[in-house]
Amino acid sequence: METYLLGIDSGSTATKAVIFDTSGRTVAVGSRRVEQRQPRARHVERDMRETWDAACGAIRDALSQIPGGAVEAVGVTGHGDGLYLVDDAGAPLGPGILSLDSRAFDVHEQWREQGVLDHALQLTGQRPYAYAAVSLLKWIERHEPERFARIGHVLFCKDWLRFCLTGVFATDPTEASSSFTDVNTQTYSDDVMALYGLTAIRRALPDIVPSAAQAGRITAFAAAQTGLREGTPVACGLHDVTSSAVGMGNSEPGVLSVTAGTFSINEILSDRPKLDPRWSCRNGTRAGQWMNMSISPASSSNVDWALRELFRHETREAARRGCSLFDLIGDEVQAAFDEPGAVMFHPFLFGSPFEQPASASFFGIRSWHSRAHLARAVLEGMVFNHRWHIEALASAFPARRAGLTGGGSSSPMLAQLFADVLGREIDIPESQEASAHGAALCAGVSVGLFASLSDAAARACRVQRTHTPDAARHARLDDAYRLWTQLAAAVQPLWAALDRPPAAQ
Repeated sequence: METYLLGIDSGSTATKAVIFDTSGRTVAVGSRRVEQRQPRARHVERDMRETWDAACGAIRDALSQIPGGAVEAVGVTGHGDGLYLVDDAGAPLGPGILSLDSRAFDVHEQWREQGVLDHALQLTGQRPYAYAAVSLLKWIERHEPERFARIGHVLFCKDWLRFCLTGVFATDPTEASSSFTDVNTQTYSDDVMALYGLTAIRRALPDIVPSAAQAGRITAFAAAQTGLREGTPVACGLHDVTSSAVGMGNSEPGVLSVTAGTFSINEILSDRPKLDPRWSCRNGTRAGQWMNMSISPASSSNVDWALRELFRHETREAARRGCSLFDLIGDEVQAAFDEPGAVMFHPFLFGSPFEQPASASFFGIRSWHSRAHLARAVLEGMVFNHRWHIEALASAFPARRAGLTGGGSSSPMLAQLFADVLGREIDIPESQEASAHGAALCAGVSVGLFASLSDAAARACRVQRTHTPDAARHARLDDAYRLWTQLAAAVQPLWAALDRPPAAQ
Protein backbone atom coordinates (compact mmCIF):
# COMPACT_ATOMS: atom_id res chain seq x y z
CA MET A 1 0.00 0.00 0.00
CA GLU A 2 1.20 3.52 -0.85
CA THR A 3 2.39 5.60 2.13
CA TYR A 4 0.70 8.95 2.60
CA LEU A 5 1.24 11.98 4.82
CA LEU A 6 -1.52 14.33 5.95
CA GLY A 7 -0.94 18.05 6.41
CA ILE A 8 -3.66 20.10 8.15
CA ASP A 9 -3.60 23.86 7.55
CA SER A 10 -6.10 25.99 9.46
CA GLY A 11 -5.96 29.48 7.95
CA SER A 12 -7.92 32.53 8.98
CA THR A 13 -10.94 31.68 6.79
CA ALA A 14 -10.64 28.02 5.83
CA THR A 15 -9.17 24.78 7.08
CA LYS A 16 -7.59 22.39 4.58
CA ALA A 17 -6.55 18.78 4.94
CA VAL A 18 -4.11 17.81 2.20
CA ILE A 19 -2.78 14.31 1.62
CA PHE A 20 0.64 13.94 -0.03
CA ASP A 21 2.65 10.93 -1.09
CA THR A 22 6.28 10.73 0.00
CA SER A 23 7.47 12.31 -3.25
CA GLY A 24 5.48 15.46 -2.40
CA ARG A 25 2.69 14.89 -4.92
CA THR A 26 -0.73 16.13 -3.80
CA VAL A 27 -3.12 13.18 -3.68
CA ALA A 28 -6.29 14.55 -2.08
CA VAL A 29 -7.61 17.81 -0.62
CA GLY A 30 -10.46 18.49 1.77
CA SER A 31 -11.54 22.01 2.74
CA ARG A 32 -14.08 23.58 5.08
CA ARG A 33 -14.84 27.23 5.79
CA VAL A 34 -14.61 28.61 9.31
CA GLU A 35 -16.77 31.63 10.07
CA GLN A 36 -15.01 34.78 11.23
CA ARG A 37 -16.93 36.90 13.72
CA GLN A 38 -16.45 40.55 14.51
CA PRO A 39 -18.72 41.19 17.51
CA ARG A 40 -17.15 44.58 18.19
CA ALA A 41 -14.79 46.99 16.50
CA ARG A 42 -11.21 45.59 16.44
CA HIS A 43 -12.39 42.09 17.54
CA VAL A 44 -11.86 39.25 15.03
CA GLU A 45 -12.70 35.81 16.42
CA ARG A 46 -13.94 32.33 15.64
CA ASP A 47 -15.51 29.57 17.67
CA MET A 48 -12.89 27.04 18.79
CA ARG A 49 -15.19 24.02 18.59
CA GLU A 50 -16.33 25.06 15.11
CA THR A 51 -12.65 25.28 14.15
CA TRP A 52 -12.18 21.68 15.29
CA ASP A 53 -15.37 20.58 13.51
CA ALA A 54 -14.12 22.19 10.28
CA ALA A 55 -10.83 20.32 10.60
CA CYS A 56 -12.68 17.04 11.13
CA GLY A 57 -14.81 17.65 8.05
CA ALA A 58 -11.82 18.55 5.89
CA ILE A 59 -9.95 15.44 7.04
CA ARG A 60 -12.92 13.18 6.30
CA ASP A 61 -13.29 14.74 2.84
CA ALA A 62 -9.62 14.11 2.03
CA LEU A 63 -9.58 10.58 3.45
CA SER A 64 -12.57 9.63 1.30
CA GLN A 65 -10.27 9.91 -1.74
CA ILE A 66 -7.63 7.35 -0.64
CA PRO A 67 -7.59 3.78 0.70
CA GLY A 68 -8.48 3.54 4.38
CA GLY A 69 -5.65 3.49 6.90
CA ALA A 70 -3.02 4.67 4.41
CA VAL A 71 -1.99 7.84 6.29
CA GLU A 72 1.33 7.14 8.02
CA ALA A 73 1.58 10.39 10.00
CA VAL A 74 -0.11 13.76 10.48
CA GLY A 75 1.30 17.28 10.70
CA VAL A 76 -0.54 20.44 11.72
CA THR A 77 -0.13 24.13 11.03
CA GLY A 78 -2.43 27.09 11.51
CA HIS A 79 -2.60 30.83 11.34
CA GLY A 80 0.15 32.34 13.45
CA ASP A 81 -0.13 34.60 16.49
CA GLY A 82 -3.59 35.24 17.89
CA LEU A 83 -4.67 33.21 20.92
CA TYR A 84 -6.59 30.02 21.76
CA LEU A 85 -7.17 29.67 25.49
CA VAL A 86 -8.37 26.59 27.37
CA ASP A 87 -8.88 25.73 31.02
CA ASP A 88 -7.01 23.03 32.93
CA ALA A 89 -9.19 20.32 31.38
CA GLY A 90 -8.76 21.62 27.83
CA ALA A 91 -12.20 23.25 27.46
CA PRO A 92 -12.22 26.49 25.41
CA LEU A 93 -12.28 29.76 27.32
CA GLY A 94 -14.26 31.79 24.84
CA PRO A 95 -13.59 32.14 21.12
CA GLY A 96 -10.22 31.85 19.44
CA ILE A 97 -8.68 35.21 18.57
CA LEU A 98 -7.33 35.66 15.03
CA SER A 99 -4.24 37.57 13.93
CA LEU A 100 -6.48 40.18 12.27
CA ASP A 101 -7.65 41.23 15.74
CA SER A 102 -6.52 44.64 17.04
CA ARG A 103 -8.35 44.93 20.36
CA ALA A 104 -5.01 45.23 22.18
CA PHE A 105 -4.02 48.36 20.24
CA ASP A 106 -4.10 50.47 23.44
CA VAL A 107 -1.87 47.92 25.24
CA HIS A 108 0.58 48.13 22.35
CA GLU A 109 0.60 51.95 22.42
CA GLN A 110 1.13 52.03 26.19
CA TRP A 111 4.06 49.64 25.87
CA ARG A 112 5.51 51.91 23.20
CA GLU A 113 5.28 54.95 25.49
CA GLN A 114 6.87 53.01 28.35
CA GLY A 115 9.78 51.76 26.23
CA VAL A 116 8.65 48.14 26.52
CA LEU A 117 8.67 47.62 22.74
CA ASP A 118 12.29 48.68 22.38
CA HIS A 119 13.32 46.45 25.29
CA ALA A 120 11.34 43.59 23.77
CA LEU A 121 13.23 43.90 20.49
CA GLN A 122 16.55 43.33 22.25
CA LEU A 123 15.27 40.54 24.50
CA THR A 124 12.89 38.65 22.22
CA GLY A 125 14.02 39.67 18.73
CA GLN A 126 10.81 41.54 17.91
CA ARG A 127 8.38 44.22 18.93
CA PRO A 128 5.10 42.46 19.71
CA TYR A 129 2.17 43.33 17.46
CA ALA A 130 -1.26 44.18 18.81
CA TYR A 131 -2.34 40.67 17.77
CA ALA A 132 0.59 38.95 19.50
CA ALA A 133 -0.31 36.51 22.26
CA VAL A 134 1.33 38.64 24.95
CA SER A 135 -0.60 41.74 23.88
CA LEU A 136 -3.88 39.83 23.86
CA LEU A 137 -3.16 38.20 27.22
CA LYS A 138 -2.49 41.62 28.74
CA TRP A 139 -5.75 42.92 27.29
CA ILE A 140 -7.67 39.96 28.70
CA GLU A 141 -6.04 40.42 32.11
CA ARG A 142 -7.26 44.03 32.17
CA HIS A 143 -10.70 43.67 30.63
CA GLU A 144 -11.75 40.04 31.33
CA PRO A 145 -10.08 39.16 34.63
CA GLU A 146 -12.37 36.19 35.30
CA ARG A 147 -11.40 34.62 31.98
CA PHE A 148 -7.75 35.36 32.65
CA ALA A 149 -7.91 33.66 36.06
CA ARG A 150 -9.28 30.44 34.51
CA ILE A 151 -6.51 30.04 31.90
CA GLY A 152 -5.04 26.54 32.13
CA HIS A 153 -3.10 26.42 28.86
CA VAL A 154 -2.06 29.10 26.36
CA LEU A 155 -2.33 27.65 22.86
CA PHE A 156 -2.11 28.78 19.27
CA CYS A 157 -4.42 27.64 16.48
CA LYS A 158 -2.43 24.57 15.42
CA ASP A 159 -1.81 23.62 19.06
CA TRP A 160 -5.56 23.63 19.74
CA LEU A 161 -6.19 21.33 16.79
CA ARG A 162 -3.32 19.02 17.72
CA PHE A 163 -4.65 18.83 21.29
CA CYS A 164 -8.04 17.81 19.86
CA LEU A 165 -6.29 15.13 17.80
CA THR A 166 -4.00 13.78 20.52
CA GLY A 167 -5.02 15.06 23.95
CA VAL A 168 -1.47 16.44 24.39
CA PHE A 169 -0.75 20.06 25.33
CA ALA A 170 2.35 21.30 23.47
CA THR A 171 3.70 23.93 21.12
CA ASP A 172 6.73 24.10 18.86
CA PRO A 173 9.74 26.47 18.86
CA THR A 174 8.45 28.63 15.99
CA GLU A 175 5.13 29.31 17.68
CA ALA A 176 6.62 29.75 21.14
CA SER A 177 8.98 32.39 19.77
CA SER A 178 6.09 34.51 18.50
CA SER A 179 5.77 35.92 22.03
CA PHE A 180 7.48 34.10 24.87
CA THR A 181 11.14 33.21 24.16
CA ASP A 182 14.55 34.81 24.53
CA VAL A 183 15.99 35.42 21.07
CA ASN A 184 19.43 34.10 22.08
CA THR A 185 18.49 31.00 24.10
CA GLN A 186 15.42 30.27 21.91
CA THR A 187 13.57 29.02 25.01
CA TYR A 188 10.99 30.40 27.42
CA SER A 189 12.29 33.24 29.52
CA ASP A 190 11.11 34.51 32.90
CA ASP A 191 12.59 37.89 31.94
CA VAL A 192 10.27 38.02 28.94
CA MET A 193 7.23 37.28 31.05
CA ALA A 194 8.28 39.90 33.59
CA LEU A 195 8.79 42.48 30.85
CA TYR A 196 5.14 42.18 29.84
CA GLY A 197 3.85 41.85 33.39
CA LEU A 198 2.65 38.31 32.69
CA THR A 199 4.67 36.28 35.18
CA ALA A 200 1.47 34.74 36.54
CA ILE A 201 0.74 33.10 33.19
CA ARG A 202 4.13 31.36 32.87
CA ARG A 203 2.68 28.14 34.34
CA ALA A 204 0.16 27.96 31.48
CA LEU A 205 2.73 27.90 28.66
CA PRO A 206 2.83 24.42 27.08
CA ASP A 207 5.96 22.30 26.70
CA ILE A 208 8.03 23.10 23.61
CA VAL A 209 8.46 20.08 21.31
CA PRO A 210 10.63 20.18 18.15
CA SER A 211 8.55 20.94 15.06
CA ALA A 212 9.36 17.66 13.32
CA ALA A 213 9.08 15.48 16.44
CA GLN A 214 6.03 13.50 17.50
CA ALA A 215 3.72 15.29 19.92
CA GLY A 216 1.12 12.60 20.49
CA ARG A 217 -0.97 10.08 18.57
CA ILE A 218 -4.52 10.08 17.26
CA THR A 219 -6.89 9.24 20.11
CA ALA A 220 -9.92 6.97 19.84
CA PHE A 221 -12.14 10.05 20.06
CA ALA A 222 -10.29 11.86 17.27
CA ALA A 223 -10.27 8.72 15.14
CA ALA A 224 -14.05 8.50 15.40
CA GLN A 225 -14.42 12.17 14.50
CA THR A 226 -11.97 12.27 11.58
CA GLY A 227 -11.66 8.77 10.13
CA LEU A 228 -7.93 8.67 10.89
CA ARG A 229 -6.49 5.45 12.30
CA GLU A 230 -6.22 5.45 16.11
CA GLY A 231 -2.57 5.63 17.16
CA THR A 232 -1.37 7.47 14.03
CA PRO A 233 1.63 9.67 15.00
CA VAL A 234 1.12 13.44 14.95
CA ALA A 235 4.08 15.82 14.52
CA CYS A 236 4.21 19.01 16.55
CA GLY A 237 4.17 21.21 13.45
CA LEU A 238 5.10 24.80 12.61
CA HIS A 239 3.84 28.36 12.66
CA ASP A 240 2.05 28.68 9.30
CA VAL A 241 4.42 31.11 7.58
CA THR A 242 7.43 28.96 8.45
CA SER A 243 5.51 25.88 7.37
CA SER A 244 4.86 27.57 4.04
CA ALA A 245 8.58 28.23 3.57
CA VAL A 246 9.36 24.57 4.31
CA GLY A 247 6.61 23.47 1.94
CA MET A 248 8.27 25.50 -0.82
CA GLY A 249 11.53 23.69 -0.11
CA ASN A 250 13.17 26.54 1.79
CA SER A 251 14.55 25.10 5.02
CA GLU A 252 18.02 26.69 4.97
CA PRO A 253 19.36 30.28 4.68
CA GLY A 254 19.75 32.09 1.39
CA VAL A 255 16.26 31.93 -0.10
CA LEU A 256 13.43 34.44 0.31
CA SER A 257 10.02 32.94 0.98
CA VAL A 258 7.13 35.19 -0.02
CA THR A 259 3.48 34.48 0.73
CA ALA A 260 0.79 36.73 -0.72
CA GLY A 261 -2.20 35.90 1.44
CA THR A 262 -4.21 37.72 4.08
CA PHE A 263 -0.82 38.92 5.31
CA SER A 264 2.15 40.09 3.29
CA ILE A 265 4.65 37.48 4.46
CA ASN A 266 8.31 37.91 3.57
CA GLU A 267 10.90 35.79 5.35
CA ILE A 268 14.38 34.37 5.23
CA LEU A 269 16.25 31.93 7.47
CA SER A 270 19.61 32.72 9.08
CA ASP A 271 22.17 30.92 11.23
CA ARG A 272 22.50 33.82 13.64
CA PRO A 273 20.04 36.39 14.96
CA LYS A 274 19.98 39.92 13.56
CA LEU A 275 17.71 42.44 15.22
CA ASP A 276 15.87 45.27 13.50
CA PRO A 277 12.47 46.89 14.14
CA ARG A 278 11.52 46.21 10.52
CA TRP A 279 11.33 42.46 11.07
CA SER A 280 10.74 39.82 13.72
CA CYS A 281 13.61 37.46 14.49
CA ARG A 282 11.97 34.23 15.61
CA ASN A 283 13.02 30.59 15.96
CA GLY A 284 13.70 28.69 12.76
CA THR A 285 13.15 25.09 11.78
CA ARG A 286 15.85 23.77 14.15
CA ALA A 287 17.91 24.90 17.13
CA GLY A 288 20.55 27.45 16.16
CA GLN A 289 18.51 28.75 13.24
CA TRP A 290 16.30 31.86 13.11
CA MET A 291 13.41 32.89 10.86
CA ASN A 292 13.46 36.59 10.04
CA MET A 293 10.01 37.67 8.94
CA SER A 294 8.89 41.10 7.79
CA ILE A 295 5.12 41.10 7.61
CA SER A 296 1.97 43.21 7.53
CA PRO A 297 -1.76 42.49 7.02
CA ALA A 298 -1.58 44.19 3.63
CA SER A 299 -1.51 41.71 0.77
CA SER A 300 -4.10 39.81 -1.26
CA SER A 301 -6.97 40.64 1.11
CA ASN A 302 -6.82 44.12 -0.45
CA VAL A 303 -7.07 42.58 -3.91
CA ASP A 304 -10.04 40.47 -2.84
CA TRP A 305 -11.80 43.61 -1.59
CA ALA A 306 -11.04 45.65 -4.71
CA LEU A 307 -12.06 42.99 -7.21
CA ARG A 308 -15.24 42.26 -5.28
CA GLU A 309 -16.20 45.94 -5.25
CA LEU A 310 -15.08 46.82 -8.78
CA PHE A 311 -16.24 43.64 -10.53
CA ARG A 312 -19.39 42.60 -8.67
CA HIS A 313 -21.18 41.14 -11.70
CA GLU A 314 -18.10 39.27 -12.87
CA THR A 315 -17.50 37.92 -9.36
CA ARG A 316 -21.00 36.43 -9.30
CA GLU A 317 -20.60 35.09 -12.83
CA ALA A 318 -17.27 33.44 -11.98
CA ALA A 319 -18.91 31.75 -8.99
CA ARG A 320 -21.76 30.56 -11.20
CA ARG A 321 -19.38 29.13 -13.79
CA GLY A 322 -16.96 27.73 -11.25
CA CYS A 323 -14.00 29.55 -12.81
CA SER A 324 -11.44 32.10 -11.68
CA LEU A 325 -12.45 35.75 -11.72
CA PHE A 326 -9.28 36.42 -13.71
CA ASP A 327 -10.64 34.16 -16.45
CA LEU A 328 -13.31 36.82 -16.99
CA ILE A 329 -11.45 40.08 -16.32
CA GLY A 330 -7.87 39.18 -17.20
CA ASP A 331 -7.90 40.85 -20.63
CA GLU A 332 -9.44 44.05 -19.25
CA VAL A 333 -6.90 44.36 -16.45
CA GLN A 334 -4.00 43.36 -18.69
CA ALA A 335 -4.93 46.20 -21.07
CA ALA A 336 -4.50 48.65 -18.18
CA PHE A 337 -1.04 47.19 -17.49
CA ASP A 338 -0.08 47.64 -21.16
CA GLU A 339 -0.51 51.43 -21.13
CA PRO A 340 1.22 54.16 -19.11
CA GLY A 341 -0.49 54.85 -15.81
CA ALA A 342 -0.04 56.90 -12.68
CA VAL A 343 -2.83 55.67 -10.38
CA MET A 344 -1.42 54.35 -7.10
CA PHE A 345 -2.87 52.53 -4.11
CA HIS A 346 -1.66 52.00 -0.56
CA PRO A 347 -3.00 48.53 0.40
CA PHE A 348 -3.59 49.33 4.06
CA LEU A 349 -7.22 48.28 4.47
CA PHE A 350 -6.34 45.95 7.34
CA GLY A 351 -2.96 47.29 8.45
CA SER A 352 0.46 48.31 7.17
CA PRO A 353 4.20 47.90 7.80
CA PHE A 354 4.15 51.18 9.72
CA GLU A 355 3.45 51.69 13.40
CA GLN A 356 0.91 54.44 12.84
CA PRO A 357 -2.78 53.51 12.33
CA ALA A 358 -2.55 53.59 8.52
CA SER A 359 -5.46 53.60 6.07
CA ALA A 360 -5.74 52.67 2.41
CA SER A 361 -5.65 55.38 -0.27
CA PHE A 362 -5.87 55.86 -4.03
CA PHE A 363 -3.75 58.58 -5.63
CA GLY A 364 -3.66 60.12 -9.11
CA ILE A 365 -7.17 59.20 -10.26
CA ARG A 366 -8.38 61.24 -13.25
CA SER A 367 -11.59 61.28 -15.25
CA TRP A 368 -10.22 59.01 -17.97
CA HIS A 369 -9.28 56.19 -15.62
CA SER A 370 -11.45 53.08 -15.54
CA ARG A 371 -12.03 50.36 -12.98
CA ALA A 372 -9.25 48.37 -14.63
CA HIS A 373 -6.78 51.15 -13.81
CA LEU A 374 -7.89 51.02 -10.18
CA ALA A 375 -7.51 47.23 -10.16
CA ARG A 376 -4.03 47.56 -11.63
CA ALA A 377 -3.12 50.10 -8.92
CA VAL A 378 -4.32 47.71 -6.20
CA LEU A 379 -2.28 44.84 -7.63
CA GLU A 380 0.85 46.98 -7.95
CA GLY A 381 0.33 48.45 -4.49
CA MET A 382 0.11 44.97 -2.98
CA VAL A 383 3.42 43.97 -4.57
CA PHE A 384 5.03 47.30 -3.67
CA ASN A 385 4.17 46.56 -0.05
CA HIS A 386 5.92 43.17 -0.36
CA ARG A 387 8.93 44.96 -1.84
CA TRP A 388 9.11 47.29 1.18
CA HIS A 389 9.46 44.27 3.45
CA ILE A 390 11.88 42.45 1.13
CA GLU A 391 14.18 45.46 0.83
CA ALA A 392 14.34 45.58 4.63
CA LEU A 393 15.36 41.91 4.83
CA ALA A 394 17.77 42.17 1.89
CA SER A 395 19.69 44.89 3.71
CA ALA A 396 20.90 42.22 6.17
CA PHE A 397 20.39 38.82 4.56
CA PRO A 398 21.70 37.94 1.08
CA ALA A 399 19.24 35.90 -0.97
CA ARG A 400 20.02 33.78 -4.03
CA ARG A 401 16.41 33.52 -5.16
CA ALA A 402 12.79 33.94 -4.06
CA GLY A 403 9.85 31.55 -3.90
CA LEU A 404 6.23 32.71 -4.02
CA THR A 405 3.09 31.06 -2.74
CA GLY A 406 -0.39 32.24 -1.82
CA GLY A 407 -2.86 34.14 -3.98
CA GLY A 408 -0.15 35.83 -6.01
CA SER A 409 1.28 32.53 -7.22
CA SER A 410 -1.85 31.11 -8.83
CA SER A 411 -2.02 33.73 -11.60
CA PRO A 412 0.92 33.93 -14.04
CA MET A 413 0.14 37.64 -14.51
CA LEU A 414 0.49 38.33 -10.78
CA ALA A 415 3.57 36.14 -10.42
CA GLN A 416 5.22 38.03 -13.29
CA LEU A 417 4.31 41.30 -11.58
CA PHE A 418 6.22 40.12 -8.50
CA ALA A 419 9.26 39.37 -10.66
CA ASP A 420 9.08 42.75 -12.41
CA VAL A 421 8.57 44.77 -9.21
CA LEU A 422 11.23 42.95 -7.21
CA GLY A 423 13.72 42.58 -10.06
CA ARG A 424 14.28 38.96 -9.00
CA GLU A 425 13.53 35.57 -10.45
CA ILE A 426 10.44 34.16 -8.80
CA ASP A 427 10.04 30.40 -8.33
CA ILE A 428 6.51 29.01 -8.11
CA PRO A 429 6.43 25.73 -6.17
CA GLU A 430 4.79 22.65 -7.60
CA SER A 431 2.63 22.26 -4.51
CA GLN A 432 -0.19 24.80 -4.39
CA GLU A 433 -0.70 24.01 -0.69
CA ALA A 434 2.72 24.98 0.61
CA SER A 435 1.75 25.45 4.26
CA ALA A 436 -0.01 22.06 4.47
CA HIS A 437 2.94 20.56 2.60
CA GLY A 438 5.35 21.90 5.25
CA ALA A 439 3.21 20.32 7.97
CA ALA A 440 3.17 17.01 6.11
CA LEU A 441 6.96 17.08 5.74
CA CYS A 442 7.24 17.53 9.51
CA ALA A 443 5.06 14.45 9.84
CA GLY A 444 7.35 12.52 7.50
CA VAL A 445 10.45 13.43 9.50
CA SER A 446 8.69 12.49 12.76
CA VAL A 447 8.28 8.87 11.61
CA GLY A 448 11.64 8.54 9.89
CA LEU A 449 10.52 8.77 6.27
CA PHE A 450 12.94 11.70 5.88
CA ALA A 451 16.18 12.26 7.79
CA SER A 452 15.49 15.98 8.35
CA LEU A 453 13.43 18.83 6.98
CA SER A 454 16.30 19.67 4.63
CA ASP A 455 16.24 16.09 3.35
CA ALA A 456 12.47 16.27 2.99
CA ALA A 457 12.71 19.53 1.04
CA ALA A 458 15.31 18.06 -1.32
CA ARG A 459 13.25 14.94 -1.99
CA ALA A 460 9.68 16.24 -1.99
CA CYS A 461 9.72 19.89 -3.13
CA ARG A 462 9.98 21.00 -6.75
CA VAL A 463 9.67 24.25 -8.72
CA GLN A 464 6.77 24.32 -11.17
CA ARG A 465 7.93 27.38 -13.11
CA THR A 466 10.20 30.43 -12.79
CA HIS A 467 9.29 34.00 -13.72
CA THR A 468 12.19 36.17 -14.92
CA PRO A 469 11.88 39.98 -14.59
CA ASP A 470 11.41 42.06 -17.71
CA ALA A 471 14.10 44.77 -17.63
CA ALA A 472 11.95 47.53 -19.14
CA ARG A 473 8.97 46.85 -16.86
CA HIS A 474 11.26 46.63 -13.85
CA ALA A 475 12.72 50.08 -14.64
CA ARG A 476 9.24 51.62 -14.92
CA LEU A 477 8.00 49.91 -11.77
CA ASP A 478 11.16 50.89 -9.92
CA ASP A 479 10.32 54.55 -10.52
CA ALA A 480 6.71 53.94 -9.52
CA TYR A 481 7.79 52.24 -6.31
CA ARG A 482 9.89 55.26 -5.32
CA LEU A 483 6.86 57.52 -5.75
CA TRP A 484 4.71 55.04 -3.82
CA THR A 485 7.08 55.19 -0.85
CA GLN A 486 7.25 59.00 -1.01
CA LEU A 487 3.46 59.19 -0.93
CA ALA A 488 3.36 56.87 2.07
CA ALA A 489 5.85 59.06 3.92
CA ALA A 490 3.93 62.23 3.02
CA VAL A 491 0.54 60.99 4.22
CA GLN A 492 1.76 59.31 7.43
CA PRO A 493 1.21 62.42 9.60
CA LEU A 494 -2.48 62.40 8.62
CA TRP A 495 -3.25 58.75 9.35
CA ALA A 496 -4.05 59.28 13.02
CA ALA A 497 -6.66 61.91 12.16
CA LEU A 498 -8.25 59.51 9.67
CA ASP A 499 -8.40 56.59 12.13
CA ARG A 500 -12.05 56.26 13.04
CA PRO A 501 -13.06 52.74 14.13
CA PRO A 502 -16.63 51.82 13.16
CA ALA A 503 -19.29 52.05 15.82
CA ALA A 504 -20.07 48.78 17.63
CA GLN A 505 -22.86 46.84 15.98
